[in-house]
Amino acid sequence: MDDIVCISPVDGREVARRRPASDAAIEAALDAAHAAQIAWAKRPLAERIGLVMAFMDAMLALNQEIVPELALQMGRPVRYGGEFRGFEERVRYMARIAEKSLSPVLPDDPKEGFRRYVSRDPLGLVLVIAPWNYPYLTAVNTIAPALMAGNAVILKHASQTLLAGERFQQAMDAAGMPKGLFQNLNLNHAQTSKLLASGAVDHVNFTGSVGGGQAIERAAAGTFTTLGLELGGKDPAYVRADADMDFAVENLVDGAFYNSGQCCCGIERIYVHESRYRDFVEGFAALTRKYALGNPLDDATTLGPMAQARFADTIRTQIDEARSRGATALIDPKAFAADGGAGSPYLAPQVLVDVDHNMSVMVEESFGPVVGIMPVKNDADAITLMNDSPYGLTASIWTADVDAAETIGRQVQTGTVFMNRCDYLDPALAWTGVKDTGRGASLSPIGFEMLTRPKSFHLRQKTG
Repeated sequence: MDDIVCISPVDGREVARRRPASDAAIEAALDAAHAAQIAWAKRPLAERIGLVMAFMDAMLALNQEIVPELALQMGRPVRYGGEFRGFEERVRYMARIAEKSLSPVLPDDPKEGFRRYVSRDPLGLVLVIAPWNYPYLTAVNTIAPALMAGNAVILKHASQTLLAGERFQQAMDAAGMPKGLFQNLNLNHAQTSKLLASGAVDHVNFTGSVGGGQAIERAAAGTFTTLGLELGGKDPAYVRADADMDFAVENLVDGAFYNSGQCCCGIERIYVHESRYRDFVEGFAALTRKYALGNPLDDATTLGPMAQARFADTIRTQIDEARSRGATALIDPKAFAADGGAGSPYLAPQVLVDVDHNMSVMVEESFGPVVGIMPVKNDADAITLMNDSPYGLTASIWTADVDAAETIGRQVQTGTVFMNRCDYLDPALAWTGVKDTGRGASLSPIGFEMLTRPKSFHLRQKTG
């Protein structure tokens, strides 16, 4: 089998090379996980939470090492630090709600002589297939609550962030997690498919492309393995006439270009009320021109390379296609000296106007530093355009009117509705999507429901 290799987008160096796990190693990992899970599920919840919190502390202690390591693996500038503010927030929140979320559910009609309740039992073995764009945040969304709920976990990380999986293992071992309960395995696509088809896994959580999600479904077909899928996105923003324009510009520029646009809930298309369109576009383009594209290990860099050159070339193709159909590009790539052109992962940010939904940049996932901006006449116009997408992860509405935001939000086909913010994940709310964005949910009490199965107890205490 070919090695799994991480090539840095920073300078093309080889960051890590690992052999895929052997068949024997995979079988041993499964046996160890199943054995460890049985004992783990019997431990008091407080003990399970305590060890997960110890894991969190061990991971946080690695932050200074992880930040430059991440920059080398996938290109995020070191000036933004790691992912551990959100990492800690999510773990702490799920720990806080674990007891209530996992407590038995009692019927609202107690009956004398009977004990009746629904318990939340662990599923067993959870496989987490994690992406490279937020390699710690996306993975911990499932890993932490899965362990708290009494499951064992196997992590298969993306090849672009091989070292992130090893950091998870390092922190778990440092925390004293029972041997075999959590295991990081280096698997290729064929091995992952074989593992899913075997029925040895009880639940899989996958974050990635629509095609990847379809492959997961095909591989697990007939096993009745439950699935959590967070797939593609084309997240819209709508700026109403009453919005705080400076605030909207500042936050939407960041929402579009943070992490080089490689964010699951990053802003990819913007609709602005026609009365504010010119001012918004001018402000948006002006702020975009202030980005500094360059080596992510340099503290002055605010926009690093995309994770792979082919991803950047996809964006270049979308931009070229849009311009050939009449779109206007407001940003001159030549103003960004580090832009390497075709075949380079270094790509200047781009703002397109005179766009419409006949252009791929407005309907197909970009996952890079490009955004199209369109004027709209009213709320109804905006809603129609926001819903004109096969995806639905988040949508943001920028307005001074809370009632209007709620009314619009109810009509938008999306998993999360934001008002006056974007590109954020609140652990108190279910993280979910609609349409081709996927199925299932993570975080919040609903996240625990996804990682457990109901078991009903109907105990008759008196006979006769």
